[in-house]
Amino acid sequence: MTLTGKQTTTGAAQRLEPLVEQLLGGTLPVRVRMWDGSETGAADGPLVHVRSRRALRRLLWAPGELGLAEAYITGDVEVEGDLAEGLRAMRHAVRERGLRPPRPGIGDRLRAAGTALRLGAVGPRPPVPAARAGLHGVLHSKSRDRAAISHHYDLSNAFYALLLDETMAYSCGYWTSDAPGYGPADAQRDKLELICRKLDLRPGARLLDIGCGWGSLTLYAAQRHGVRVTAVTLAREQAAHVRAQVAERNLGDLVEVRCCDYRDIDRAPGHEAGYDAVSTVEMGEHVGDAEYPAFTATLHAMVRPRGRVLVQQMSRGRDAPGGGAFIESYIAPDMHMRPLGETVALLEGAGLEVRDVEALREHYVRTVEAWRRTLERNQREFVDLVGEETVRVWRLYLAGGALAFEERRMGVDQILSVRPEETGAAAMPATRRGWYAQPAAEPVARDGATAGATG
Repeated sequence: MTLTGKQTTTGAAQRLEPLVEQLLGGTLPVRVRMWDGSETGAADGPLVHVRSRRALRRLLWAPGELGLAEAYITGDVEVEGDLAEGLRAMRHAVRERGLRPPRPGIGDRLRAAGTALRLGAVGPRPPVPAARAGLHGVLHSKSRDRAAISHHYDLSNAFYALLLDETMAYSCGYWTSDAPGYGPADAQRDKLELICRKLDLRPGARLLDIGCGWGSLTLYAAQRHGVRVTAVTLAREQAAHVRAQVAERNLGDLVEVRCCDYRDIDRAPGHEAGYDAVSTVEMGEHVGDAEYPAFTATLHAMVRPRGRVLVQQMSRGRDAPGGGAFIESYIAPDMHMRPLGETVALLEGAGLEVRDVEALREHYVRTVEAWRRTLERNQREFVDLVGEETVRVWRLYLAGGALAFEERRMGVDQILSVRPEETGAAAMPATRRGWYAQPAAEPVARDGATAGATG
């Protein structure tokens, strides 16, 4: 159904409608209201409010996903109601109607420019939102990687403390219960305990945690399992937070924090045989495609024979982009995701033996939705911390991210590997029975007292 705008012959909506439908290959899947009050499109679709001519100018300069995202970030475009529901309804309508992403040719661009000129929307390129990453230098050089990590993870510890639960785990949780009162922090602790069991972490074992984040696994492994952990991060804010937590929890004899590139990790003196276990939780996405074989070689080199490596990593569907212009420009610049099978092949190519793969895709839908609800519930506080545009970046990121996992365009998996002896001996358990259906570990007693609860 198509609406009749308030200005049936001269309204901006009616002037734009033929051009948009030609680019999409069908009728509009949403209801559009223009700055002049005119409306068109699907009467029962989500309402998209184009609030200024500047939105069209952004699309002229950056057609497609990036231009639309920047129009939303700056408030030139608004989606009425719940953004996640709006995006879901749009994608459903696009599938139902067999619409295609716009790929404007020269003729399309000329027609668009002519329409924009008649609507008074032609002009210089609008300023790029301040939240956009501006990286320079050689792709995946150490300096550029540091800048890419800093762009996202050094936003501020206060921001992440408000967004995340008390574990400060910024990765997919493991939801083991639907009971009332079971929430994001419980799911994260269950995930941390599962990783510790898969890695067979015991008191005195040495763990290398590459991409430690705000230390959720590092602190849990040390406090609950008595593990000696070397925690590595490129983000200064994260390193400062983990060091403060180590001091507060009196874990200095168990945890060393290094703020460095994974390519600069070396084995600790006296441990030339390698670590007993290596973990990397949602860090491999930042490594880069060409660099990933060297990364897997590092994982193999760092772990001792019979030692285990756990990679928790996001993947993309075989025909899905696994990111896109918005994510790469505003959230995770230079990020690369591949289908799961390719990552498994790369790990095995480095000499590791993959022994278990557990898909957590649906778990990430619940995890991201929990973060999104927190963002919406505390919107004013987030704006005070990082500003309106950055909050709108995150609203779009979380709403779109949850939908990508829901629709199987993205996934996340725990991949457990072992470095076998030359004889093939791997010291792996015969079954997975010991990993599941057990209560979480109690804090390891140290100096005659139990450690406090993990926070």
